[in-house]
Amino acid sequence: MKIIKPLLLTGGILGFLLLFQSCLDDDSDNTYWPSALVTVKSADNDAVYFQLDDKTTLLPVNLTKHPYDSKEVRALVNYKEVNDASGIYDRAVQVNWIDSIRTKPMVPDLGDENDTEYGNDPIEIINDWVTIVEDGYLTLRFSTIWGGYRNKIHYINLLESPDPEKPYEVELRHDASGDVHGRMGDALIAFKLDKLPDTGGKTVKLKLKWNSFSGEKSVEFNYNSRASSPAGSDMASKRSEINVE
Repeated sequence: MKIIKPLLLTGGILGFLLLFQSCLDDDSDNTYWPSALVTVKSADNDAVYFQLDDKTTLLPVNLTKHPYDSKEVRALVNYKEVNDASGIYDRAVQVNWIDSIRTKPMVPDLGDENDTEYGNDPIEIINDWVTIVEDGYLTLRFSTIWGGYRNKIHYINLLESPDPEKPYEVELRHDASGDVHGRMGDALIAFKLDKLPDTGGKTVKLKLKWNSFSGEKSVEFNYNSRASSPAGSDMASKRSEINVE
């Protein structure tokens, strides 16, 4: 057994790299980069499985227990498909490494108190394959300035819409805790969208707004409340198509 140490975007201010012990002995380059972005889930029988997209599930045959204490989180994973029996899941895979992404719930809009409670420091959203709405989560690759002050925590929150007429218009807020000097750096964060209204099977536009370094910006994703996976009855969303303003 060995420890594989990939260098991932999820390091830095939002968490520590999880070192995953793998029984695989493959040292080829394809074990270094992530194979996919997944949701780590638990089935009724306490088995762990991955939701690859809105329709595809993966059974990690070399994981004997949930790596995150049964918490449902988004994660980057490197795996290879194997011929083991997958049961009710679509594919069987063997995991080389897995690294969780900071996964948070949405927070309420507080009106005039938003700046005080959630901050309004600038942040940039990066149009990347991991910036996506799927499986009931909004996952973002973002960039901002940090590193000027050590031990300063940056807080990223997704605000619910304050307007019942626009329930799918949400806002990203960034509180840099005064750490506004240094260099630009990237990280990942994910938000569970279970507080959004059910779309009733229809695809709607989910509009995300944020304060960038060049002013207010927005992006639209295709969103559809998700269908049940074979192992549970959560809610899911379709993959996004991004249009940035």
